[in-house]
Parts: sequence; C-alpha cells; structure tokens
Amino acid sequence: MKPGPSSQAALRSALTDPEWRVRWGALRAQAKAQGLVERRVLADWVAEAPAKDEVLVCLTAARVAAEEGQSTASFLKDAGAKGGAAAARIWARREAVRDALEVEVYAQEASLRGEALIHLSTFLGQSPARVLLRAMAQRPDSGDETAASALFRVAEKQGGSVGRMLVLEAKPPDRVLINRLFAIYSQQLELLRKGLTSLDVTERRATVQSLRSYGPLAQRELERALGDSDGSVRRLAARGLAESEGLSLMEAAGQRIRADGVPLATQRVWLEVAAADKACEPFLLEVANDTRLLAGARGEAVAWLSECEGRAPSRFQVLSAFLKDAQPLVRAGAVRALARPRSTEGDAAVGAALGDPAPEVVAAALGVVGQQRQRVQGETAVALLDSPHSQVREAAVRALEQLGRAQDVKPLAQTLRQDSVASVRVAAAEALSTLGGPFAASALSEALANDPDSHVQHVARRGLVRLGFRPP
Repeated sequence: MKPGPSSQAALRSALTDPEWRVRWGALRAQAKAQGLVERRVLADWVAEAPAKDEVLVCLTAARVAAEEGQSTASFLKDAGAKGGAAAARIWARREAVRDALEVEVYAQEASLRGEALIHLSTFLGQSPARVLLRAMAQRPDSGDETAASALFRVAEKQGGSVGRMLVLEAKPPDRVLINRLFAIYSQQLELLRKGLTSLDVTERRATVQSLRSYGPLAQRELERALGDSDGSVRRLAARGLAESEGLSLMEAAGQRIRADGVPLATQRVWLEVAAADKACEPFLLEVANDTRLLAGARGEAVAWLSECEGRAPSRFQVLSAFLKDAQPLVRAGAVRALARPRSTEGDAAVGAALGDPAPEVVAAALGVVGQQRQRVQGETAVALLDSPHSQVREAAVRALEQLGRAQDVKPLAQTLRQDSVASVRVAAAEALSTLGGPFAASALSEALANDPDSHVQHVARRGLVRLGFRPP
C-alpha cells in the first residue's frame, strides 16, 4: 500500500530535516513501505538527489555507514545497481562532508561532539586524533576545550584514552597542537586528584575509572592509586596503567614485576591484580619459578596461587615443590597458599611448617592456623610465644586471638607484661581485648598504667573501653 499525499509530504519534509537520524528514519520507513532493502533505498536517494541536496544526502550516507563502523564504499557495496555511483558521489564531496562534520565536532551540545568525531574518523579512514588535530589547525585556540571534549568522549565510548590516542598519532609538526590539548587535560587531572584522597571508596573508584580515560597523561595519578587501601581501586589503577601502554594486564604485570629496583610492595600489588585474572595460574607459576627474581616476589607469587580459579583439587601438588624451596620466603608463600582450599594434606604441611627453622615460614604457618581456626595447633601456638623471633611471637599472638580459647588469656597476659618488643605487646593487648574476661581486663589495666610504650597504652585503654570499663 502506497503512502497517501499527506504521508508523502511528511516523508519529503523528513528527508530535509536538520537531524541526520530523522532523515535516515524516513528512508527506512520508505524502504519498509516499498519492501526494499534499506541500503538500496539510501543508495538510490544519494545517486538521484539534485545538486542542491547533494551535501545533505552525502552527509547522511556517511553518518549511516560510520554508525555501522564502515566506510560508505563498503556500506553501499551491496546496495543495488546504484550503490557504486552513490559511493563515488559521496567520496567526490568528501571535503564538504568533512567540513559539515567538523562543525559538529565543535557543536555546543557536548553529546554531539564525540559522535561527529567518530563518524568523521570512520568516513575518512583516519584516527580520531588525526582528524581532530587537522580540525584544530583550522581554528583558533579558543575552541580547544571543545575539541578536547570531543576526543575525550571518543575515548570513553571506545574504551581507550586520549593520552594514548595522541601519543600514537603524534608527529613533530603536531607538537604545538598536542601541547594545547595536554594543557586542558592537565587542568582536568588537577581536579580529579582530589578524588584519590576521598574517604569514600566509591568516589575513589570513580576517580580512577575517570583517570583511565587519560591514559599516559594520568600515569602519576594511576601509580599513586596502586597504593590504595581498597583492592578494587588498585585493580582499576593497574588496568589503567596497562591500557596506557597498550599492553595486556599480564604483560604489564610481568614487566613491572621484573623491572629493576621495583619495591616488593609494588610487585605485590601487580601479583594481586594478576591473581584476579582467569589466566593467573600459568603467570604466577612462571614468576614463582623465576630464580632471577628476589625471593620475596617469588613467595608472593606462590601465595597468590590460592586465589586462582581452576585446578583447586591439584593445588597441593602444585605447591608441594615450593614447600621445599631453598628460600624461606618462597616456602612461606606456599604455606600461605594452603589456607584455601583447606585440605588434609595442607593441614599436615602447615603442621610441619610450624617447625621450620626460618621464622618467616613459622609466622606464615601461624597465620594459616589462625585463619582456619586450627584449634589442634593451639598449644603449639602458645609454645611459640617464647620464640626468640619477634615475628613468630607476634604471629602466635594473632593466631591465638583468632582461635578464641579462654585458656589462652593467661599466656597472652604474660606476653603483654614481659615481651621486649612493643609490636608484640600491642598484638597481645588487642588479643586480650577480643578474648575478654576479668584476667584480660586486669592485664590491660596494668599495661595502661605501666607499659613504657604509648601505643601499647593506647591499645590497652581502647581494649578496656571495649570490655565495658572506664579507664582513668
């Protein structure tokens, strides 16, 4: 059924509408009414349009094709007999199409800018950054903020970053233009930095997510976010750094872990991030077996194996070799990895590790005892309160706190009174605050009055309050 006169008038009006989507919608409605393929109707319209409408129809076709991620030649290839002629006509008017789209790149409405830049980039077969730099060269620097906004919207939509787009496209003649854009993005980064110090973790996550769109320009800020207290913020920052260098997460992690002079704390973050990836086990095993790395990094890689999905039933077999490694920190990492999933073999290995000559391994084993609440090892933990190594004594206190046995209050009180290391006494005060009871309260009161360390006194006071007392 053919459309009536009023419908035809509405269609003709829609084909000249300022909004390209309205024009394309009219063509699609026409194709549906005539039972034709949409691309054929578009090609016929372009090929048959009078000269006065030439730019309008060519611009419409260019945007429709670009919306599909194609050049007009590709889009109209199978558009019927007039597809080739239509594509040739559009390309012949490419400068007019370019000019029209560049105007929209600088549109007042921000939402239009990124779309116009993507469409122009796709139409010309050039990168968005190259297209934008060419447009900037024809305009005064008063429009730079608008140009910067357009490229930023493209980066957000495509999951890239303005910094990497510009770095990849930069050529010596572009230096002045790129510096103009960098100056604008630097001002925006200055405002974002405040979000990294927010007490609200949701705001910090959002800030890091925004920083990813700046890529290399935000490297300093992203590196800073690697030290955030929240794991999700750290992971976002690591992904942002990897993206800024055009690397996969594992490639970036491997480079950072193996770079000279990288602190263990930084290596630990990258190993943590890698452990969240589905392909983490081969990567972590490769790091763990790399004897060129310091033992601390290898041990952390082994420890993070417990977070990997996959071969959980055979995890103990994978870890067994590391339990016998010559480096104590690697053995300690293997013991830590035994915490999840718990197994009979793992419990036996933890028990053996409690007798290891290296304090790092014993402390790691005590950590697992507490985490898994292995009460069968309670007396061993009490005996280790007398270890010559403060690291072991503190780990024993922490384990006893998690075991939650009332019978451990007295030995913990003795540790609070007599241990020579303040950090061990702090741990003992915290444990007594958790276990409670009159004997614990008495020990805390004594520490508050007599301990020479102000931190121990502070923890003791806080513990007494927690137990319902009002210390002086």
